[in-house]
This record gives sequence, structure tokens and C-alpha cells, in this order.
Amino acid sequence: MIIFQPSGLRGEVPLGISIMEASRQLGVDIEALCGDKQVCGKCKVRIEQGVFQRFGIESKPSHAGPWQVSEEKYIAPEEREKGYRLGCATRIKGDLLVFVPESSRAGKQVVSKAAGTIHITPDPAVKSYYIELKESTFDKPLGHFEQVCEALETQFALSSLTIDVHALQCLGHALTKGKWCITVTVWMDREIIRIRPGKATTSLGLAIDIGTTTIAAYLCDLTTMDVLTTVSGINPQCKYGEDVLSRISYHMAHAHGLDRMHDDIINTVNGLIRDAVNAVCQAKESADSPSEQLPLDSTALPQSPGVEDIEDITICGNTTMHHILLKLNPENLGAIPFAPTINHSVDIKARDLGIKINPGASIFLLPNVAGFVGGDTMGVLLARQLHTSHEIELIVDIGTNGELILGNKDTLLCSSCATGPALEGAQIEFGMRAAPGAIERVSIDPDTWEVDYKVVGQKPWKSYSKPQEMHTKGICGSGILDAVARLYMAGIIRKGGAFTKKEQKSPRLRKHPETGMPEFVLAWANETSIGKDIVITQKDVRQVQLAKAAIYTGSKIMMRKMNIDRVDKVKIAGAFGSHIDCSLALVLGMFPDCKIDEIEPVGNAAGDGCRMTLLNRSLRQEADMLVKKMQYVELTLEEGFPHHLMEATQIPHMVDAFPHLHGVVNPDILNQKK
Repeated sequence: MIIFQPSGLRGEVPLGISIMEASRQLGVDIEALCGDKQVCGKCKVRIEQGVFQRFGIESKPSHAGPWQVSEEKYIAPEEREKGYRLGCATRIKGDLLVFVPESSRAGKQVVSKAAGTIHITPDPAVKSYYIELKESTFDKPLGHFEQVCEALETQFALSSLTIDVHALQCLGHALTKGKWCITVTVWMDREIIRIRPGKATTSLGLAIDIGTTTIAAYLCDLTTMDVLTTVSGINPQCKYGEDVLSRISYHMAHAHGLDRMHDDIINTVNGLIRDAVNAVCQAKESADSPSEQLPLDSTALPQSPGVEDIEDITICGNTTMHHILLKLNPENLGAIPFAPTINHSVDIKARDLGIKINPGASIFLLPNVAGFVGGDTMGVLLARQLHTSHEIELIVDIGTNGELILGNKDTLLCSSCATGPALEGAQIEFGMRAAPGAIERVSIDPDTWEVDYKVVGQKPWKSYSKPQEMHTKGICGSGILDAVARLYMAGIIRKGGAFTKKEQKSPRLRKHPETGMPEFVLAWANETSIGKDIVITQKDVRQVQLAKAAIYTGSKIMMRKMNIDRVDKVKIAGAFGSHIDCSLALVLGMFPDCKIDEIEPVGNAAGDGCRMTLLNRSLRQEADMLVKKMQYVELTLEEGFPHHLMEATQIPHMVDAFPHLHGVVNPDILNQKK
């Protein structure tokens, strides 16, 4: 028996599993940024000792298994004496009462996946046709299906149609109820997937962007092309690790790992489908105050829709997410040459995956380019139409795995760079997801080194609030980027990333009492909900340097292959890109020098591109053609890669010039020699 506090969730679990694994089985949300590799220290819990009569158990430290050497790095001696352990390092040997401190609880992440503006010619894959038939007679004893086909060919030039078995089963009832007047839904001009009595107009589609960390779904009216509502949530696979390699490793280390991750994503998709349909129904019921997410003209749906009215789905995601969704073995994606099971797009019946929409509906998955460049990158390309541009653009989709696209109408290159999870809060001392309490914006006075910041869930900045009102818990990706860039601009860290040894202007710059390593205090303990100072450590700075260097190096190598030394525009895609300060990203040297006003966040471009394939079927063929046109660059095999990566770790770069930072960064700081 294991009992988690303060949630109170409890249950019996198998002997020998870890506390982290037990938390997953019982639905307790504990941070697991490294995927149980014992390298992030985020899953710290406290083993309570004693006989707890009201629970009927005796809890002992020994019931959590022997102490592991890996825990010493994250658990101080005094914490160890109090019973603290890493949840992923334990092995349950008996009954346990486990307290999960606030710093280890996974908060509900704020997901920013709003639908962008797209310009597209409506041509969905599913279309509905109203036809009026005559009852069969002895003179013309055609079967009902044949009568439908004859009418569709005569009136709408649709020929050689097949019919889904579920639609066929509904045909006789629909004819009777509709008095031989029916609405027929046809997929791709070749298969009848739905038959309804009378004249029906409701036809919905769903575009889903499955990211490594978050999932967004856009419910669309296939008649008006409007986005009716957007729903989003956390990818439940996060509990198996923050990055795709952790997910692959989980599959390889657990006999039913792939099944579990597949089931998790299917259940989440079905939940988002229900949420989307319910949102539309609730808005229709409140006609006097429609949902802000619903365009007014979309409330004209004649009836409240159900999940059966979703007749088409398009899905994009990176190659690993694609494989887990389809339950394809992802093992080869983690080993050279990182080949996917399939590059081409996939059409599959929703019911074959257990996705609960109209039983005859199909799902279209955008094609994969390579092992670490998937359908989400193809969605970005379709949304931004880089392949039709005369200008040379660089598109950076920043996440746990960074995807890059460079080129124009003549040449298209793409690559993937291992940014690591630092920009999403992992491997950072006080890093966390973008949940309430996370520092998301930072400002540092270059003269006094005083700090101002804003946290997720709070409108005013710290300077306009009382300390106890901040409830600061940690720092998320956009805040980490802000903090390191501001530390550099204030001269607190030098070009190489090391903290300055010059005279200190503030007690915020100090040395850790145990390690002796320098750190900078962003939030004092009285401003936090965890009772600790929140700091940026030397290790944190290094993690950001490595992440930004990976993106810069990938960009530079692709530019070298195109024989260019500059780009015309930089587009930052993804939810992370929507929240960062583009000028500060350039200050760090995240991508090659460019005019600051030519750096533009473009939101969830992957989701926008996925939505475009939902609303215009010709783009599905275009996506498959673009896969053949795009040249994938495996950065690690390129000559000079380690040297370029090393140079790019410096801020903004060891040797490359950044003339567009003049006037943004103090010249004495920008022109440092090392």
C-alpha cells in the first residue's frame, strides 16, 4: 500500500516498482523531466516514518529501498535525514506514506496554441450531398446503394464510389426516416462514409497538433471553414520523460511501454474531442453570451453537434509522436541512421486507432521527413509557404527538439538539433513548465542589478505587487531565456557564460554555501511558495548556452550548404516562440544576425499547417511532394560540427559578428574578447 500526501491518493502497487511508477499508476502528478534517468532531481519526495493507524500501515525509510549514489547530487545531507528521496531512484519494498512537496508537484501547464490566420481555398476531403430518391419498383429493382451511386453520378459527377460498412448499415434506416431524401457524406470523392436522413448541414473536422509536451486540437466547420473552438492540454507521455529519446527508451525498457504510451495519447485525444464538442454545445446554449472562442457566424449550426459529426481529422507531430500514435516500433528512430517506418502520409480509419468520432471517418497524418523531422515540420512549411518565397527565410521551431527549415522556392533544407529540454524548464535548478507560479519574464537593472519579474498566473510584475502575492515557484523556458540574456546585458555573466569576478553591486550575486559555485538570486524566499530563494546557477547558464548553440550551429551549417552568409527573415514557430522576446533571443545568439524587425514569432505554425490540410485536400498531396523536395541535413555528420558548436556556446558568438545588436547591447559588453 502506498499513500501520497497531500493529495490523499492511495492504492496497492506491485513490490519492486519505483515511487514514480506508483504515482503514474495512481494518477499522482510528480515532475519527471528526465524520464526516470535520475539526472534532474525534480521528483524529490519525503518518506514519512511511523505507524499510521488511520491508514493501517507502518511506513519506514527502508520500505523505499536502499539509498542510491545518484541521489546524493540532488538531496542534501540534512534533507536525507528528514527522509527525502528521489521518486525515480526508489524501489518499493513495503507500505509507504509519501509526502510530495510543492516544488515536486507537476502544475497545470498553460498551453498557448491559438489558431493563426490562414488564407486558403476551401476544398475539404469530406463533402456532403443532398439527394432525393424514388422508392424501388419491380420495373427498376436497383439496390439502395446502387440508387445512391446513380444519383450522385448524375447530379454531382461522382463515379466509382465505395461505401464504408457503417454507412451501409445506416442506409436503409436513413431512407425510411428521410422518406427517400438523404444527405450523403463522401470522402475524397471515392468513399461514402456517412448517410443521414433528410437535409443535414452539420459537418465538422478536427486538426490536431501532437507535440512532445503539449497537444492542441482545432474544431472546424467544414462548410464555413471557421474554427469553432480550440482545446489543448499536456501530452500525458511527459510522465515518461520530457524528450523523444526518453519516450523511446521507456519503450525499450518496459515490455508494454509502447502500448501504455499509445493508450495515453489516444485517451487524451478522445478527451480533447469531447471537450471541443462540449464547448460548442455550451456556446450554442448560451446564445446571448457566446464563447469568445466561437466566431459569431459559426453559432448558426442548426443543432448542437456530437462527436459523430466530426467526419475528418488531420494530425501532425514529430516522428516519434507519429510512431507512438500508430503503435509503430520507435526503436529505430533512436539509432543511426534514425530511419522512420514510413515517410509518406498515412490515411487510416479513426476507429482502427480507437479514436471516437464518426465511425466511417478517416484520419490523415502528415508525412515524416526524417527520424527527427516529422509531420509537424511539414505543417510549419505548409503554413509559412516557404517553398513559394523568393526571399531566403529561416524557420526555427523551438522545443525539446529544435527543427530548422532554411530556403526559398528554389532550395529547401531542414535539420533537427538537440536543444535539450532546458528551454522548457528541465535540467534547470528551479526550472518548471509554464504553469502558475513560473517566472516567465525577467528584467535586470544594469546599474543596480535589481530584478523585476512576472510570473504565470499573475498580471502585475513583482515591482507592482507585495512579495507574498507573487507565489513564485520556479522559472519556465521564456523566463530562463530572459534571465540569461539580461544577466549578459548587465555584465553579470561574461561572453563565455561565466559569472563576473568584478566588484559585486548586489547581494543577489553570491556563492552557494556548499558548492562554492556562483549563482544569482531572481526571487527571494519571501516571494516564493516553496520557501527558498530561486536562483540561476552556473549550470543553468551552461544549459541555455548549449541549447542556443545547437540552434545557431544548425542554422550556420545549413547556410554554408546553401553558400549564403545571411538570411532575409527569421520566423520563430511554436508556443515557446510566441512567449519569448525576439530581441533577447538574438542577444543570446540563438540564430544568425538579422534585422530585429525581421524576426517574427508565427505562433503554432504546425497546427496552422495541419488545419490547412483539413480544409484543402490538395495540400495533402503537396505535403508528400515536398517531402521529396526537402533535403535533410544530419548536422552531426557535417564537417566541423563540434568546432561550430563550441564557438556558438559563447554569447552571442565567439567570432561571428552581430552588427544588428549595436544599440541594443552596451558596446563594452558586446565587444568582449572572451
